[in-house]
Amino acid sequence: MRASKPLTITLPAAMAAKVKARVASGDYASESEVIRDGLRALEREDQLHQAETEHWLQTEGRKRAREHAAGKMKTIPAAEMRARLEAHMKRRRAKAK
Repeated sequence: MRASKPLTITLPAAMAAKVKARVASGDYASESEVIRDGLRALEREDQLHQAETEHWLQTEGRKRAREHAAGKMKTIPAAEMRARLEAHMKRRRAKAK
C-alpha cells in the first residue's frame, strides 16, 4: 500500500455537501476516498485529452501541414490565431466547470 500524507483542503459549501452525500450514500467509506476517486477521474480525463490531441496532430495536423506546404491553406496572422486559441481555451474551461 502506498504511503498516505495528510492534507487539509477547503471546499465551497456545495462541494463539501456533495462529498459528504457520497459518503452518506454508502458509495464511499470516507471523504478521502471521494477526493481520491475525483483525482483519478481528472487523471483519466487528462490522459484522454492527451490522446485526443495526439490523434489530432497525427491526422488533421499532418493533413493541414501538407495543405499549407502545397499552398492550399489560407493563413491567418499570429495575433488572430492567438485570439482564437484563447477563446477556445476559455470555452473549454467554462465547459469543464
